[in-house]
Amino acid sequence: MSDTDKGFVTYQKVENEYFSKRSLKRYAGVWSLWALGVGAVISGDFSGWNLGIQYSGFGGYLVAMLIVTIMYLGLCFSIAEMSPALPHTGGAYSFGRTTMGVWGGFLTGLAENMEYVVTTAVVVYFMGAFLTDIFGTPESYRPLWWAAMYIVFIGINIWGVEATFRFTVIITLLALIILLIFYGGVLFSGKFDFDLLTNIEPEPGNSKWLPFGLKGVAPALPYAMWLYLAIEQLPLAAEEATDVKKDMPRGIILGLITLIITGLGVVFLNVGIGDGAKFFGSENAEDPLLEGYKVIFGEGLATKSLGLLAVAGLIASFHTIIFAYGRNIYSLSRAGYFPRWLSITGQKRKTPHIALISGGIVGFMILLIMFFAGGQNSAFGKTILSMAVFGAVIAYAMQCLAFIILRVKHPNIERPYRSPLGIPGALIALIISIFTLCFLFLIKDNLYGVIGMAIWFLVGVIYFALYGRHRLVFSPEEQFALDQNAIPAEIKHDENS
Repeated sequence: MSDTDKGFVTYQKVENEYFSKRSLKRYAGVWSLWALGVGAVISGDFSGWNLGIQYSGFGGYLVAMLIVTIMYLGLCFSIAEMSPALPHTGGAYSFGRTTMGVWGGFLTGLAENMEYVVTTAVVVYFMGAFLTDIFGTPESYRPLWWAAMYIVFIGINIWGVEATFRFTVIITLLALIILLIFYGGVLFSGKFDFDLLTNIEPEPGNSKWLPFGLKGVAPALPYAMWLYLAIEQLPLAAEEATDVKKDMPRGIILGLITLIITGLGVVFLNVGIGDGAKFFGSENAEDPLLEGYKVIFGEGLATKSLGLLAVAGLIASFHTIIFAYGRNIYSLSRAGYFPRWLSITGQKRKTPHIALISGGIVGFMILLIMFFAGGQNSAFGKTILSMAVFGAVIAYAMQCLAFIILRVKHPNIERPYRSPLGIPGALIALIISIFTLCFLFLIKDNLYGVIGMAIWFLVGVIYFALYGRHRLVFSPEEQFALDQNAIPAEIKHDENS
């Protein structure tokens, strides 16, 4: 029985020009990385985050937000340490590969791939909600909005890394300005009312702050994550950063601090106006920031103009997460985990155009399937958001585990940056990730979407077990992992290309 038959892996020889067809271009400095991280998440301040309040009430949501913030602190400090130590485009996959072997790398990379592909679908769904509200187009036209957004922003990402990062900085700053206008409008209009935060009628025996008791905190966790989800994508830009060892940790930490501030601002100020928690926590509030503008400025042209500008926040996330899934698919296919043809880059622009287009097609098809299968109901946004969180929490747990193993098994590896939270911070984030994954199955309305993601994950595992593990390539991530682990005996070499 050969090594391959025992469940091991095979590395295949590739032609000399293989990597010349799969190269990226360095461009990003610390502020480009900061904008990439903040821009990827900023749409969470515009829509989606509020849907958890219907389960928890405002006080319960704050508890959920605190738990999630602790998780992201542990996660982000961990990846801030690992990224400059393992500076490859693979990011999360690279961390898992170095510490847990090929299966650890694949499972981490697959979960992250699912997260980002679905997250673009979530963001473009909320973009469609904003644009439908602003322009008054029929609900049946939403797929046209989605298709137009995918075409435009995949095109910008294909155009070149300079265009991608320049646009990212501009659109992220614009999104932050839109939030500041909203904050100022709420504070200076006199329409903020503290009592509106707790206007959900409590169940018998519970308080207004916790109208559903502590049991409401668990189902609110996935929606509180939407205020931070995708900040962890920054390591995917490692091979395009000009000084990854210095700028990557700074970009990650500065980005997280920015998001904590903006998230707290929008949660308090958005819920404290209009009809308060009972409206902004409902499924009808698909575009809470736009509804907030209506409360402050009325239903006129000013609100429509600000609402149209507010789409910038959604565009920032959509654009940057397209970047993320493109690099994720690129790195996994370059190493042979996904079909290799997905990793080819343009010879002139050096962008992974096939990966970018393929991920967009998958995301758009998910939206269409849900839309035409009866997903035009109020639970659509909740369901697809939970689907993105499914992939995210698996990837988070794997990355935190990778950090712990890297600290234990490779204590002497060069670490340009060290997490001040260390192993305890990663362990806490790991535990919260696992519990959040379990809680996803408690929300009955979203269950079919979460089960669909579980099936997708299982199909990916079967693909790799039967085919992908026999077609691996010595990519930078693979070579680094093998060097660190002194080439384990699980590998079989195949001279066939």
